Amino acid sequence: MRGEVLHYDQTQGFGFIAGADGNRYTFAREDLRGSTVPGKGTQIEFQPSGSQARDVFAIHALVGVQQVAAKPAPSVPQFGRRGSDQQTPSFNGMAAEAGPTSTGLWSYFWRAITTNYASFRARARRKEYWGYYLFWAISAVALAAVGFGIDGALGRLDAGMEEPIAGFALPGLFLLATLLPSIAVTIRRIHDLGLSGWFYLLILLPYVGGLIIFVFTLIPSQKHENKWGPVPVGVRVPPPYVPAA
Repeated sequence: MRGEVLHYDQTQGFGFIAGADGNRYTFAREDLRGSTVPGKGTQIEFQPSGSQARDVFAIHALVGVQQVAAKPAPSVPQFGRRGSDQQTPSFNGMAAEAGPTSTGLWSYFWRAITTNYASFRARARRKEYWGYYLFWAISAVALAAVGFGIDGALGRLDAGMEEPIAGFALPGLFLLATLLPSIAVTIRRIHDLGLSGWFYLLILLPYVGGLIIFVFTLIPSQKHENKWGPVPVGVRVPPPYVPAA
């Protein structure tokens, strides 16, 4: 049967296919045939087995030399993940694998204040959220310590002297500079649960709002693609259930 790849997570080795019969099929890395890594939109042939796709071939890989003769120019790269950190371009049927995205705590914090500074549309797993706030807290404390050290060196901490300006100014500026990424990572964490980011406004409710958001940050990721993107890198996805024949 012919179909089109809706999504393939190369890290998890798991993806979805829209079949020509209008049904949706799942497939795993071991179902792939050939060297091509299928990206979103790749036209493929496969053998349906219940809701599982077997023997998945990219069509351009099947036609091989005939396609190259008909289209000598390089094909347009295809990308496997919508709005994600990992994109796997495919050129002329050959996979060019992107480098793996780091899932370290510091990497999550660094991406949150750089590439994802104002990203409100993707998903963030629990580790990403808490990794960000771990280093956010460490940075705020370190800046406060530096600021009070400066105030001490200038004599501002002596009795009867001025207020410790640097001790409050440095962490205050840091808080202001990271306000947007802090909101963004929380909204992405809510998206990871399959909920609208507008639920963040619950934080405005006295007493209970902050508690509700805190509970949201503790809930595990959805183990499937949702409207805000595929499963985040590093989240273990169970293999699909395949009913016995």
